[in-house]
Amino acid sequence: MMATTRRSLAALAAGSALGLAGSGPAWAETYPSRPGRILVGFSPGGATDIQGRLMAQWLSDHLGQQFIVDNRPGASGNIATEMVARAAPDGYTLLQIVSPHAINPTLYPNLPFDFLRDIVPVIGAARLAYVVVVNPSLPVRTIPELIAHARANPEKVSYGSAGSGTPQNLAAEMFKMMTGVNLLHVPYRGGAPAVADLLAGHIQVVFSPVSEAIEQVRAGKLRPLAVSTMARLDVLPDVPTVGEFVPGYELSGFAGIGVPRGTPAEIVTLLNRQLNAAVADPGVRTKIIDLGGTPLGGTPAEFGAILSGAIRKWAEVIRFAGIKAD
Repeated sequence: MMATTRRSLAALAAGSALGLAGSGPAWAETYPSRPGRILVGFSPGGATDIQGRLMAQWLSDHLGQQFIVDNRPGASGNIATEMVARAAPDGYTLLQIVSPHAINPTLYPNLPFDFLRDIVPVIGAARLAYVVVVNPSLPVRTIPELIAHARANPEKVSYGSAGSGTPQNLAAEMFKMMTGVNLLHVPYRGGAPAVADLLAGHIQVVFSPVSEAIEQVRAGKLRPLAVSTMARLDVLPDVPTVGEFVPGYELSGFAGIGVPRGTPAEIVTLLNRQLNAAVADPGVRTKIIDLGGTPLGGTPAEFGAILSGAIRKWAEVIRFAGIKAD
C-alpha cells in the first residue's frame, strides 16, 4: 500500500471536519502535530505488547509523527486504563485494549472509571486464540478423552493459569461450566510459569494463548487438543476446535485500540482508517497470524459491540465460578 502523506491526511481530516459543519476544533485538521503514545497495561515482550507495537509502528510510519508504546503493567491492565481515561482527549494518548478489559468490570466492581463509558473504541485489530495443551504423559489426545479422564479421576486433573481472573482461568472455567468436569485450578504469576510447570508435569492442562505455547507444540513437547476459536487456525490447521466436541464453546481474545471519551470524531475516524490499512497490510497480517490471531479490522461501533458482548459473557463465567481478584 502506498504510504499516505501527512499533507493528504490533513486534507482528509479537514474534509471530514467541513462535512460535519465544523464539529471539531481547528487543531484536529492538522492532527497529529506531535508524538503520541499507546499505553499497554502489561509487561514488554508478551503478545499484548507485540500487538501494540505493530499498531504504534504503523501509525509512526504513516502519520508523520512518532507513536511509542508506553508499558504500564499492573492490576490486570487497570493502571494503564485509568491513565488513558484521565488523559486529555486529543488523540495523543491511546490504549491497547485486550481481553482483561472485558473481564475487569465484573472482577473489580469498584474501579475509578467506567470502561465502556470512558474509553472510546477505535478498532478491533485482531481476534486472539487459546489452545488447550496437555503434557504428553497425560493419556488423552482429544477433548472427549480429556473429559472422560477428568470424570474418571475427580480432583486429580489440574490446570494452570496466569492467575485468578485471567483469560486462561476463565477459559478453563467456561469449559468446566459447559462440560460439568472438575479441574483443579493452580494459579501462577503469569502464563510462562504455568507452561513451564506443564512441561515439567506438575500440572496436566493449560488453556494457553497460542503465542505462549506454539513453539513447545511444534517441538512436540506439548500436545494440543483443541483451539478455543470458532474456526480452526492457520498456524495449527490440524488441531480441531473445542466447539467441535462441546457445542457452543467459543473463546476469543482480542486486541484493539481505544482513546479517551471526548476525543474528536475526526481523530477517531482518522485513526480507524489508518489502522484498518495496517490490518489489511500483508506484513502486519502475517505477524498477527503468527501470534495465533485472526486479523479483524472494521468500524469503532463493531469493536464496541465485541467489547460489550465479551463483558456480558465473562460476567456469566465469573459469577458461575465465584472468581475473585487476587
